[in-house]
Amino acid sequence: MSRLSIKDKVVVVTGATGVLGGSIIEYIASEGSKVAVLARNKTLVDEKANDLISKGYQAIGVQADVTKKEELIKAKEIILKKWSAVDVIINAAGGNTKAAVIQPEDSIFEMDMDAFDQVMKLNLHGTILPTLVFGPTIAKNKGSVINISSVAAHSALTRVSGYSAAKAAVENFTKWIASELALRYPERIRVNAVAPGFFIAKQNQSLLLKKDGSFTERGKQIINRTPMRRFGKPEEIHGAIHFLISDSASFVTGTVLSVDGGYGAYSGI
Repeated sequence: MSRLSIKDKVVVVTGATGVLGGSIIEYIASEGSKVAVLARNKTLVDEKANDLISKGYQAIGVQADVTKKEELIKAKEIILKKWSAVDVIINAAGGNTKAAVIQPEDSIFEMDMDAFDQVMKLNLHGTILPTLVFGPTIAKNKGSVINISSVAAHSALTRVSGYSAAKAAVENFTKWIASELALRYPERIRVNAVAPGFFIAKQNQSLLLKKDGSFTERGKQIINRTPMRRFGKPEEIHGAIHFLISDSASFVTGTVLSVDGGYGAYSGI
């Protein structure tokens, strides 16, 4: 079997009912992995799992809030009962909230700290807790953790302080725990992150696109800073995820792989 193969791996994807998470899990299932759809909305979880099963893929839906350890433990038990192992967890749950977006007319000094904390908890705690819960099971065999970061972790983006801070913390956590686990469980569990550039999702659509589909001013600014001059497509993250899951990445841990159309490399001139 090719070292790039991910066939028969048991992969848990959190936030698997979102745009990126949903695209990732469908691709992984199409490559022969057994996939667990994990999200907090049971109706959406069941719909996604049933859709994957109807296409002939091996899938299970498990409802859990990634910020609640006890729910994650129950989800893990359900998955282990079905497949007896977990090889990979992809922490795709995250995002921003409307209350945490600082509008141009808002005072910076009156930033909503409750909203800030909510975004921090979803993105950071929602990455750490699933890693802690599923990590020991992954380390029993051999596998990996893949976190989803963002270009917001690498440079200051206006309006989204909480989201940027959370994703920067996710990258720091990725490097820290990758190092710790490599020392404590040699060759058995790798931890990496993927940092997407700008993709259109439900949470950012109104910031980037007008109702007629044209770019907002913010959307234009992003396109002008992206050398490829477009937003990413969900399927363009698949290759990076596939590589990090596979045995081809057996000596790769503690790294952040950007999928951003050159955004992070471009100075603007």
